[in-house]
Amino acid sequence: MDKPATLDQLRDAIGQASESLTPRARAAAQYALEHPNDIALQPVAAVAQASGIAASAFIRMAQSLGFSGYGELQRLFLAPLQRAAAPSFRERIRHFGGELAIEDPSDPTEVLRAFSQANMVSLEHLRDDAASLDLDRAIRLIRQARLVHVLGLRRSYAVAAYLAYALNRVGRPSVQITGLGGAIAEQAGAVGPRDLLIAISFPPYAADTLQVCEQVQRAGAKRLAITDGVLSPVARGAELVLAVNDAGLLGFRSLTSAMCLAQTLAMGLAFRDRRGGQTGALDDIDC
Repeated sequence: MDKPATLDQLRDAIGQASESLTPRARAAAQYALEHPNDIALQPVAAVAQASGIAASAFIRMAQSLGFSGYGELQRLFLAPLQRAAAPSFRERIRHFGGELAIEDPSDPTEVLRAFSQANMVSLEHLRDDAASLDLDRAIRLIRQARLVHVLGLRRSYAVAAYLAYALNRVGRPSVQITGLGGAIAEQAGAVGPRDLLIAISFPPYAADTLQVCEQVQRAGAKRLAITDGVLSPVARGAELVLAVNDAGLLGFRSLTSAMCLAQTLAMGLAFRDRRGGQTGALDDIDC
């Protein structure tokens, strides 16, 4: 394996190597992606103590990815920090308060203020991470597909429903896999080798979503994953992974970043297809 030279290459390498990593090395990789500043600034012993993962797992993970050891991996994380240290999503949420304590959760006004703040943190992180998302490739995958199938269950259902609706509104034939009546495998059976499955799932990942991903992969269809990272089981085997994160509040998860990404894909397709270059060209779409 060629040694990654940038953090983007490292994310790709971790995604490609995820199945060959041991569970402990995979956990170390997940921690590294979620806490880049910790890896950049802390010795392996301190990172092991903070994460609850053995130091040897971080060392083996680094070596599995082509590095001589933890020190060389650490220098990769340190380089962008020396240029301009933007906090990671996990660090933003940690600063925000994570699962924020609300003095009176029965007060809907207080809950609204707290949830609004959590949503703003999520969107700020998405904005700052926009350059790392290969949106052009995502749009090409959608445009080249004979038919787009959109799947999102549980809390991801709303995002999938909107994306399927919006894609149809901008002229891209799309269907939503809902599993209505327990027929999810039968619905997924309609996915052909010239089609694209957009699978949307976040922790805890819906088991039916993972099963459909495996089913359409066997059918030879391409897959675009919208999930929380390259180590997500939904990302395994996907042509492209768009990683987004949303904040949580008292057990409820925001959908703002995932929904914003869905809107971006639909709008990107609309402008690509119409080539108008003017927002007025989209007035009739009503997305």
